Amino acid sequence: MTGCRDTKAVETAGTGSTDPELSRVCLMIGQLGLGGAEKQIVILARGLVARGIETTLFLLSNRGPREEELAGSGVTIISLGYRGITRPWVDLRRALNDTAAGLRAFVRLVAHLRRARPQVLHAYLFHCYIAAAPAARLARVPVCVAGRRSLGTFKEGRRVQLAVERVATGMTHLVVANAHAVAEDAMRQEGLPRDKIAVIHNGMEERDFRAVSPAHLTTDLPVVLCVANLRTYKGHQYLLDAVSRLGQRKQPCTLVLIGEGPQRPDLEQQAERLGIDARFLGHRTDVAAFLARADVVVLPSLQEGLSNAVMEAMAAGRPVVATAVGGTPELLCDRGVLVPPADAEALAEGLHWMLTDHAASARLGKAAREWALEHLSADTMVERHVSLYRRLLERG
Repeated sequence: MTGCRDTKAVETAGTGSTDPELSRVCLMIGQLGLGGAEKQIVILARGLVARGIETTLFLLSNRGPREEELAGSGVTIISLGYRGITRPWVDLRRALNDTAAGLRAFVRLVAHLRRARPQVLHAYLFHCYIAAAPAARLARVPVCVAGRRSLGTFKEGRRVQLAVERVATGMTHLVVANAHAVAEDAMRQEGLPRDKIAVIHNGMEERDFRAVSPAHLTTDLPVVLCVANLRTYKGHQYLLDAVSRLGQRKQPCTLVLIGEGPQRPDLEQQAERLGIDARFLGHRTDVAAFLARADVVVLPSLQEGLSNAVMEAMAAGRPVVATAVGGTPELLCDRGVLVPPADAEALAEGLHWMLTDHAASARLGKAAREWALEHLSADTMVERHVSLYRRLLERG
């Protein structure tokens, strides 16, 4: 098992004075799919409105299923209609080639900002904050904030992306990361000074902490649950190998995989070849019920920002085995089992421990839930954003 990561390199944004008055905020993201960043911006938008702050949410491209979560909330949703980006972070070449559509969306953004006259514009994810920064300048928005939600490995070796990002960052007042690991990565890769970045961890709503009825699952074996998109960087191939090794140790289990992605056919073939009981359930909206059914939750990622899946498992009081990448050690230090990435044997050892030592698994699950209740509530996350926005406004 691996040790905990030092998370003191960057200050966490805390609470401060309530002046000056904060009344209008605009948020911006690509779309409202089922990803973690989309979940967090929805929670933040609802929390701002609940505090009497007029909130507008700009969508660069598509709407999505999370739009339903904002119905009746008082959040104004405006789609900028840019269809050039289908996979944020990756299709920069396509975005650049689609210049006309991009310019139209940019002009709409500036026009909407001039009408809304927000005090703060906070943009999540790469394609949004590189558009938001110059738009905020043109519309004379007092404060522009850029959100970092993941490690910047997708930009490594891409000089154009890094150059564009540095120009945009120079126009913003602050960068907000959702984990210390993400902040440290931004400082290393982009050369950001420490006083231009703050950390606010993701938040979870009350419903994430409520007990629910376990999902029905036909099996007599212990259940290991993994909630993650089926993509190479999530490390499922090592997890399947680890589950096979558990069988060899006379500790078979049923592996439940929630998520969808391009690796599914290869992973299904691997599971069949290894002869393990792996259930591929695709996208689900009843994850909480499967968390209640699981004996152990696992995340084998090769890279990670701050995992909502791990946070939800912690809120449910489940023992978690995860790789020590990105912000995961910040969540699980002394509250879960951390193992090196791309190491099936270490993953198997961690799972074996949690499946056989029931006292240890109960202790870690309880500690994780208690820490999440104290540090990862939606109210805490929203209040820290409000305090941060006010401090930036106060600086002028």
